[in-house]
Amino acid sequence: MKILVINCGSSSLKFQLIDSDSEAVICKGLCERIGIEGSQIVYTPTGKDKITKVEPMPDHNRAIELVIEALTNSENGVVSLDEIGAVGHRIVHGGEKFTKSVVIDDEVIKAIEDVSDLAPLHNPANLIGIRACQKVMPGVPMVAVFDTAFHQTMPQEAYLYGLPYSYYEKYGIRRYGFHGTSHSFVSKRAAEILGKNPADLKMIVCHLGNGASLSAVDGGKCVDTSMGLTPLEGLIMGTRTGDIDPSVVEFVMKKENSTVADVTNLLNKKSGVFGLSDNLSSDFRDLEAGYNEGHAGARRAVDAFVYRVVKYIGSYTAAMGGVDVICFTAGVGENSGFVRKLICDRLGFIGAKMDAEANKVRGEEKVISTADSKVTLLVVPTNEELAIARDTYALCK
Repeated sequence: MKILVINCGSSSLKFQLIDSDSEAVICKGLCERIGIEGSQIVYTPTGKDKITKVEPMPDHNRAIELVIEALTNSENGVVSLDEIGAVGHRIVHGGEKFTKSVVIDDEVIKAIEDVSDLAPLHNPANLIGIRACQKVMPGVPMVAVFDTAFHQTMPQEAYLYGLPYSYYEKYGIRRYGFHGTSHSFVSKRAAEILGKNPADLKMIVCHLGNGASLSAVDGGKCVDTSMGLTPLEGLIMGTRTGDIDPSVVEFVMKKENSTVADVTNLLNKKSGVFGLSDNLSSDFRDLEAGYNEGHAGARRAVDAFVYRVVKYIGSYTAAMGGVDVICFTAGVGENSGFVRKLICDRLGFIGAKMDAEANKVRGEEKVISTADSKVTLLVVPTNEELAIARDTYALCK
């Protein structure tokens, strides 16, 4: 079965076509600047050159039409429309209703709408993508795969905030966690690499990228994660603050004569390592270069980021009563031996020892701990699109 994977943003649409039998990527691409002047589709059939086409895209319906046209055209297409057996959609927020992926019907769409106030920038865009695909591909089964689903096994003690319990009952205010598709994929793949049963492992997955989160996975189930009601909580990230005293919001508003919207934008888009580095960059490649050149802002930002990761690793080790495996994944986790070393150099307290030579790996599965390390350190590239395709195939085959 050929499965189309859709990741729909407010003004963008990422896609991949995956063969469920071989799990090979047949093609991938991106529609960007949807509804904005200068929109274009970038399309790359596997093994061929990238194709860029500038085309007006007033809405996601037109974007989906262009995706289908790219996939099926006689010159550069890779499939006929009737060969697309199912579509898998990434949905950011499923609230408490969805603990696993589901086939999309009217009831599912209504439930996604009902929790859209928990992800106002993401869920409405995800729904637009679903409806656009339904319009262009009527009758093709579609599946919703939720970023929050993997974390729904957290116990109440881990997901509740110290607010009046009525706020949870009335509004669903609690820790939900995100990057769940990645955390699920990586934790399962790590067990496969090590030849272990997931039920026998205590694992910490470090999804480190521009958006970053950690999860504690005990016996194959998530028992805690660093992101919260929104993706703003937890680690210091590319441009997000991570954990912060809520009183900072009111304090900054008074000092800067700002609105709530102003401060929300500050916390999400102007903070993190970008803000800490004196606006040098949110890209860890730039920060690594600045760090090695003695740039004070780069050192400040990287050191704070590393400290926060190590602190979470320590707290999750305590919460699980130990740890067997620590996985590094996502853009920074997979590719930056520099950041991995800075983190692992501070993990001696749990008996973790890094193999410096093995740590030179980029974007490949690799054990990077020494033979006598008490904790296995592992690089596992994430593959959220494949995880979505697998769930979609399982529900639609």
